[in-house]
Amino acid sequence: MGIQPLGQELYVGVMSGTSLDGIDVVLVDFSLNPPKLVKTYFLPYCASLKKDLLALHLQGENELHRSALLANVLSSLYAQAINNLLIVAEISSESIIAIGCHGQTIRHCPDSGYSIQLFNPALLAELTGITVVADFRSRDIAAGGQGAPLVPAFHQACFGHQTSHRIIVNIGGIANITSLSPEDIVIGFDCGPGNMLMDAWCFENQGQSYDDNGNWASKGESHSLLLEALLSYPFFSLPPPKSTGRDCFNLDWLRMHLNGTELPVDVQATLLELTVQSIVRSIQSYFPAATEIYLCGGGAHNARLVNRISEAFLEKKVVLTDQLGIAVDWVEAFAFAWLARQTIHKKPSNLPAVTGAKGERILGAIYYA
Repeated sequence: MGIQPLGQELYVGVMSGTSLDGIDVVLVDFSLNPPKLVKTYFLPYCASLKKDLLALHLQGENELHRSALLANVLSSLYAQAINNLLIVAEISSESIIAIGCHGQTIRHCPDSGYSIQLFNPALLAELTGITVVADFRSRDIAAGGQGAPLVPAFHQACFGHQTSHRIIVNIGGIANITSLSPEDIVIGFDCGPGNMLMDAWCFENQGQSYDDNGNWASKGESHSLLLEALLSYPFFSLPPPKSTGRDCFNLDWLRMHLNGTELPVDVQATLLELTVQSIVRSIQSYFPAATEIYLCGGGAHNARLVNRISEAFLEKKVVLTDQLGIAVDWVEAFAFAWLARQTIHKKPSNLPAVTGAKGERILGAIYYA
């Protein structure tokens, strides 16, 4: 292991999102301005773990026991990914100030007063020997907020511009947008499913975990009646602040709108268009004056999806967050390193205008090494 050079301020960020593809881990140096992404590491989920996690999104037998066991499994995998990251970076665990770990969302029910991100932070602290910051959403929900999205505060800190009105579009399992206007407060919200439904339908019908570059969707035709039926779901017309998850958008929800005569490839094309339209309509409705749109998350690798969004905004700059210094795959993990740092420094990291909370709050619980 290497010795940390003097002057560095190193944090680790860990993110495993609703796409359930695996674990993103980043090493970030906050001593620099802007902060520097030092190293990254990705650990994919195996099929059985993904299946077990998906099962916990629904009511079932012995949920508490299954959740506890899976929390320990996840924490062991997080530790493995973090330790591998540090080996690659040639950095000792003693050099890391803290880990910011989101956990794996299995239920997001802010209207009922809770959101569950599965993992065992005490075990992660034991396995890594590093202080862990976890449970970022609960305090915001306790203060009357949605507990999500949390990344807009990070977007403001790292991507804001003095003169340009920027929109950050994160297309993960769920798609969310952040408006960074030099003349207004930061606004952000979930706008609908991102990759989640496309991935699930592709797996069910093609046996592939995702539709590479949207190639399968590009072979089908979007059904306008089906699309409008999906977009008539009340969530899409709700004003922000709002957040959503797999509890709302899943294959059972999709099947309620199918009549059984649709070709699977056309359904895939329609689901891609659902993601496009939920993003495009949100920007057009709330931020028509924005001039720059930056895409990140796994959906930014879907060429068909990116092209459709670009076609809707020919008068705007539509590019990837790589142009702002953070590659599309690592923005959310980077954000949780930043959120951990805010907690360690006793600084608030929610934005009440985004989440609907009664005020700014210091988020997260600290498990010291």
